[in-house]
Amino acid sequence: MTLAPETTTLVVHIRLTDSWLALCDVSALTPGRGVAALLPDGGQAAVFLDRAGRMYAIDNRDPFSGAAVLSRGLIGSHQGRPFVASPLLKQRFDLESGRCLDDETVRVTTYEVRTS
Repeated sequence: MTLAPETTTLVVHIRLTDSWLALCDVSALTPGRGVAALLPDGGQAAVFLDRAGRMYAIDNRDPFSGAAVLSRGLIGSHQGRPFVASPLLKQRFDLESGRCLDDETVRVTTYEVRTS
């Protein structure tokens, strides 16, 4: 059974090292766009909901510029793999692995995502 986010109160959680952190209601996410979330250590996560309803979370910091902007990037797919393109220098980061598609020596942290 699929429940519409508009009729349920589902909360998005990401897995930190030893616990789950509640971030926001699923209804706060817009398909195809990202949001930034402040983490307990002062860092940020970028959370994305794709148009098929899958959620991803990665570090919000662009490793090339140092700016916390990945949540503002455009999401797409390359060879069936979901990615976000940095809004600054346009490097693409795989949303599942964190690997940069344009420079294989660079990656961002990924987080496991769940709803409850």
